[in-house]
Amino acid sequence: VIKEKRDAYVSRLNTIYQNNLIKSHIEIIRGHAVFTCDPKPTVEVNGKNLGITSDGFFQLEELPSRSVIVGAGYIAVEIAGILSALGSKTSLMIRHDKVLRSFDSIISSNCTEELENAGIEVLKYSQVKEVKKTSSGLELCMVTSIPGRKPTLTTIPDVDCLLWAIGRDPNSRDLNLNELGIQTDDKGHILVDEFQNTNVKGVYAVGDVCGKALLTPVAIAAGRKLAHRLFECKEDSKLDYDNIPTVVFSHPPIGTVGLTEEAENQCKEKKVVGIHMQGIGCDEMLQGFAVAVKMGATKSDFDNTVAIHPTSSEELVTLR
Repeated sequence: VIKEKRDAYVSRLNTIYQNNLIKSHIEIIRGHAVFTCDPKPTVEVNGKNLGITSDGFFQLEELPSRSVIVGAGYIAVEIAGILSALGSKTSLMIRHDKVLRSFDSIISSNCTEELENAGIEVLKYSQVKEVKKTSSGLELCMVTSIPGRKPTLTTIPDVDCLLWAIGRDPNSRDLNLNELGIQTDDKGHILVDEFQNTNVKGVYAVGDVCGKALLTPVAIAAGRKLAHRLFECKEDSKLDYDNIPTVVFSHPPIGTVGLTEEAENQCKEKKVVGIHMQGIGCDEMLQGFAVAVKMGATKSDFDNTVAIHPTSSEELVTLR
């Protein structure tokens, strides 16, 4: 049922986009060309093809009885939460002791605790060494390397769904960028300046392939700014990559914008330079506070704002 609803939703969106193009008098030329490059998952494990990625997750037609998610980023956290909430026995395998390690340390610790409180088994300091196909599903050989202890090997049997969520490499190698002289980094990310220019005149790149702020709204915003500059003569049009708000749709959700506490300790300004929260409704309330941070609001601006009571958001203007 979930897959059917998802497919219907995507189909409806595509129809809307098609109609918007027609209304804008944009000519649609149908042909074949390679312009986009979806990133490829980075997995180097024997039997890795027995697992799926987030792409395969949306093709599942039945709820797995036993699921193992490998990864500590937001995709791993979100999918683990979904499968567990639907009733799948779920384990989340991470290489360190916390998820979301690039987030604020308190958020990282709290999210890890919330996952465990929700009944998700968090396998810390662990990695998949090998995957085998058996008559009862998949069998995972896991190595656990807790600091200060000898590594141990464990087998996880009867796994119905193994999902890799450990990051992706840009799928740019098939674009023959070297022949055009376009520079990339060691992983294949296309190098661009602040205006999305590559080193080759007339060639631009936006989105995940640039390796920065890998979010759909960021790619859309960068593309719009580039279009304004190229086609509307707005020479200074560019995306400001500072203070981009991010939400993790965990249970409960996380909202974050700006510097982490660790980075804030090096900042001497009186402006509010970062907001990080986890709780019911954080995903919805973050957008407004992100505007305030982007505009340079100070702590006194927050203090002088009358709180809306009783709400969760009042906590951010009543901190003393």
